[in-house]
Amino acid sequence: MDSIRVDKYLWAIRVFKTRSDATDACNGNKVKIGGVNAKPSKAVKAGDVLEVRKGPALMTYKVLKVAENRMGASLVPEYAEDLTPEHERAKLHAPHETIVLQRDRGAGRPTKRDRRQLEEMLDSMDY
Repeated sequence: MDSIRVDKYLWAIRVFKTRSDATDACNGNKVKIGGVNAKPSKAVKAGDVLEVRKGPALMTYKVLKVAENRMGASLVPEYAEDLTPEHERAKLHAPHETIVLQRDRGAGRPTKRDRRQLEEMLDSMDY
């Protein structure tokens, strides 16, 4: 066998916990093969470079061998080379900012102006 579906491959090399998670990522344009968005049924072969968006990080993998069945974590380096830069991997473990919104008791419901100011503040923050 020289090729396999991209969703099945990403599941097999343990990028996603379930195959449906891998399929959803492909359908959500979070998986690219050679810089082009990949549908779940797109074939992957040895030598392809996969880019997978997981949260804020862009993970990069090079296909070494095609795997059809899910494998133990110790076998993954034989099938895929992780090319992800360290600064991208650090994004997965970065602390998240927490915003606490509080209204004074008796202030009533937020007005349209309050909502717009809140949305503007949230949009200006970096994630």
